[in-house]
Amino acid sequence: MTAVVDTGRSASSARGVLRRVGASDLRVFPLAMSGNVFGRSADVSTTEAILDAYADAGGNFIDTADSYAAGRSETMIGDWMHDRRNRGETIVATKVGKSTDNPGMSARAITHAVHDSLARLRTEHIDLLYLHIDDESVPFEETLYAVDELIRAGKVRYFGGSHQTGNRLIEARIASAQMGVAPMVALQNHYNLLHRTEYEGDLARVADRQGLGVMPRFALGSGFLTGKYRSKLDLAGSERGAEAARYLNRRGIRILACLDKVAAAHGVAPGTIAIAWLLTKPHVAAPVVSVSAPDQVADLTAAARVQLTRIQVAELDRVSS
Repeated sequence: MTAVVDTGRSASSARGVLRRVGASDLRVFPLAMSGNVFGRSADVSTTEAILDAYADAGGNFIDTADSYAAGRSETMIGDWMHDRRNRGETIVATKVGKSTDNPGMSARAITHAVHDSLARLRTEHIDLLYLHIDDESVPFEETLYAVDELIRAGKVRYFGGSHQTGNRLIEARIASAQMGVAPMVALQNHYNLLHRTEYEGDLARVADRQGLGVMPRFALGSGFLTGKYRSKLDLAGSERGAEAARYLNRRGIRILACLDKVAAAHGVAPGTIAIAWLLTKPHVAAPVVSVSAPDQVADLTAAARVQLTRIQVAELDRVSS
């Protein structure tokens, strides 16, 4: 049966698709809007237009980092929430560990980084804090104690991992239990139709055992899965063309052909189906995507209401294996 998707549905009607992040009480729209281009290739007016379009589609989950555009991404998001008076309706995730001002996972770096992020975001708390790097030079106990203190102080609600291996996530869970501190509830990782092996091994098993909410990053494969890049001519002059070029091979073309077929059946864009496929996977709460213009938002938020058939999922699994 073909699903009919109305990409212009109101925000209120989209609330029914919210997903829970792991064991937390965070309920997020099943597509997170990344702020990695805000303050870099997207200026203030473009950023506001993108966020307005996302919120109008029912989106409530914004993902950024203190290192994105040297903190300007957080500032622009904070200003937007302040101007729209929608902080209470917005779930904000940010990451610490990579900024030049507060690098690493020491207690001092984490504490200072979070306070700086709070100031830029113009908020009293961060809903979801990610450890942006796996800093093995710092004992996990120090990192976990620092995050727990921020949670107890009400400055952070929940936290998760990013760039950690399965073994390190297990170490963190064991340490959290022994120390009696808050455990991770989420995992952000590289995962899409083109890049499956890294997540679908140890990380998937750990996410399942620990009940982590999974937020796949690079969900569109540097834009390749939107169907924008189908030949070498398409790559020329594109900022992301160099990244997408690695997927322009037989496997990549087979995946695009399958996306085209499934997208045609649903009356949506290929990128919509690429996101919808991720949403069929266990524990995936919200793939993380970035856009360069507000008119790109509707195709991606539409994925929240696309119901792929078992046969379609199996076909996509097969061509991308």
